[in-house]
Amino acid sequence: MTGPDTRPRLLLVEDDQALGPIVADVLGEAWQVDLVTDGRHGLEAARAGGHAVLVVDRRLPGLEGTELVAALRREHVTTPVLMLTALGTTADRVAGLDGGADDYLVKPFEFDELFARLRALTRSFAPEERWLDLGEARLYPESRIVVTPWSSRVVLSERESALLAELARRPDHTFDRADLLSRVFPHGEQLGTVDTYVSYLRRKIDRDVVLTVRGRGYRVGAL
Repeated sequence: MTGPDTRPRLLLVEDDQALGPIVADVLGEAWQVDLVTDGRHGLEAARAGGHAVLVVDRRLPGLEGTELVAALRREHVTTPVLMLTALGTTADRVAGLDGGADDYLVKPFEFDELFARLRALTRSFAPEERWLDLGEARLYPESRIVVTPWSSRVVLSERESALLAELARRPDHTFDRADLLSRVFPHGEQLGTVDTYVSYLRRKIDRDVVLTVRGRGYRVGAL
């Protein structure tokens, strides 16, 4: 007798009749996949809850993917969202992330990377794990997760988390860019890398998570 299915549920909103079933079948190795083929039905399914993560295409009939995600965020639905799309310019990525997506993967993609990103988005943390204060928010460096009162949690990349942790450990200190570059990034990176990752953090979490001190550098903000 087969036992209960303990795989977490995943909502896939993809209208490509060839790609959608293939992605659903492959992801079925680790997830219970609900496949929906238009934006409005995707919004209804996401509102119903019960999914550990959402994978949403950008170009959808009925309701565009960024509009779908933005509607969920306005309703305080905090389920992690991976946007999966052929629209891969910087402007497209910014629009997706600003709309409320937690991550953005461009087609064509490798399934190994898709699985890795989904694992990162759904990574849990132990309540006893040490955290760093960000005002009303908290950074859990081991899990690379920021928990906020307004968006539940944000999953950071390794470098994003390391940069934010460096700032948060000394909240009253202003770091110049050269200092942050040497502390966080591999040898050979340019000063502009620090500015790029500060921009990533502001987009993912809040524009005030890192403050610019004119002529001196950066310090952590209090959210």
